[in-house]
Amino acid sequence: MSGVSVAQWLSDPAGPAGPAGPAGGGGGSGGRQVLRHSDGPWLRAAGGAEALRTHLGPVPSELAMAHEGLMAGAGDLSALAELGTVRTSWERRIAAAQGECASLAGKLRAVARIQGATNEAVRSSFASVADKAGAR
Repeated sequence: MSGVSVAQWLSDPAGPAGPAGPAGGGGGSGGRQVLRHSDGPWLRAAGGAEALRTHLGPVPSELAMAHEGLMAGAGDLSALAELGTVRTSWERRIAAAQGECASLAGKLRAVARIQGATNEAVRSSFASVADKAGAR
């Protein structure tokens, strides 16, 4: 449902809320409110999470290259000895961030699918109520 925008007119049993427009409750729409949904924002967010995951991909190898040869001339500098521990910590954090991004992208896409299915169910339920009201 990429980029699909769903608009559903909802009858407002209380009547129009005034001339404020759709955000104000239905002015200009004959007492109806519009419910809008687009999966675009959810899919863009999922794409952003995937892009972040992709950008993190080369970081561990860049980190490894930056550390090459560092320990060879370290001598007795204890600060450089701690560098290996810090590097391992960053590698774990980067891997965790990549995993979170992958998980988030999938969850955001699932929201778009579920919301689309919910919109269809709501549309169908309104259609059946409208059919019954029209039969009277």
